[in-house]
Amino acid sequence: MPNTAHWAATGTLMTAALCGPLTGPAHAAPAAAPSGLYAPSALVLTVGRGASAASAAPERAATLSCAPTASGTHPAAERACDELTRAAGDFAALPDTGTGVCTRQYDPVVVTVEGVWRGHRVTYERTFGNDCVRNAQDSAFFTF
Repeated sequence: MPNTAHWAATGTLMTAALCGPLTGPAHAAPAAAPSGLYAPSALVLTVGRGASAASAAPERAATLSCAPTASGTHPAAERACDELTRAAGDFAALPDTGTGVCTRQYDPVVVTVEGVWRGHRVTYERTFGNDCVRNAQDSAFFTF
């Protein structure tokens, strides 16, 4: 009858032989799905000259992400996210009165918003009489 030490050594060798091929190159784990703690909120804003997005070529664009923290290329990302949160994601509910003095010259600029707000796809378009009017809004959201 073989001794126990012999079988233990044989078992260790067999385990090493079987596990040896498993020590090949490591592979990255697949990316985990979002935890669900924050619904995605990522927007792309564009501005262009013209009365509608269909007739205006974008001149400038900014990105805005509001979850979990405000970020992106929008110059006032935190304030823009706060305004949009207070408006419950309703772009039309953002302040539309200006605090600056602008001419009445009609040189329309159009702002478009596309992306995802709190997990829902959104699209919005708003035309201002001129760039001064757009920048004079009480809302930081449109000034980028």
